Amino acid sequence: MISNKVQDAINAQINAELWSGYLYLSMAMNFEAMGRPGVANWFRIQFQEEQAHAEIFINYLVQRDGRVKLEPIAAVPQDWATPLDAFVATLEHEKKVTAMINDLYALAEAEKDYATRDRLAWFVGEQVEEEDNARQLIDKFKLIGDNGMGLYMLDQELAARTYTAPSILSAE
Repeated sequence: MISNKVQDAINAQINAELWSGYLYLSMAMNFEAMGRPGVANWFRIQFQEEQAHAEIFINYLVQRDGRVKLEPIAAVPQDWATPLDAFVATLEHEKKVTAMINDLYALAEAEKDYATRDRLAWFVGEQVEEEDNARQLIDKFKLIGDNGMGLYMLDQELAARTYTAPSILSAE
């Protein structure tokens, strides 16, 4: 059985993961409307990843005989002028998510909930990857600037991204 304190924190994280997915879906729709299908695809994949993260937490609570409490998802921004703006916002958002995961990990340690701490270790590594991906794309967009051919080529690169379910999800 999982403690109420950890259960409540994980439920808050589920909501945050679903909000993140909604944010990335909003970004995808923004760039779909702007005629940037590759950028839109990148954010659609992010949307799927965030849904998977929420599902991992949901499955974990169920495995621990906890209670999943789905709360309303707050509104997300709707407009970004450029892909660079969206990726800067993505990096800032992922830094906040990293802090939330770190806080959850600290709570699990304080509660001596080693099973939860173990599950969160995967998310700690995932957040390193999420921040790094955003940083790399920010660097690419800054390097390209307003070069139309460069923007076209990067959009094509982002269009090739595909979704792969996290191995931790398929193991559950």
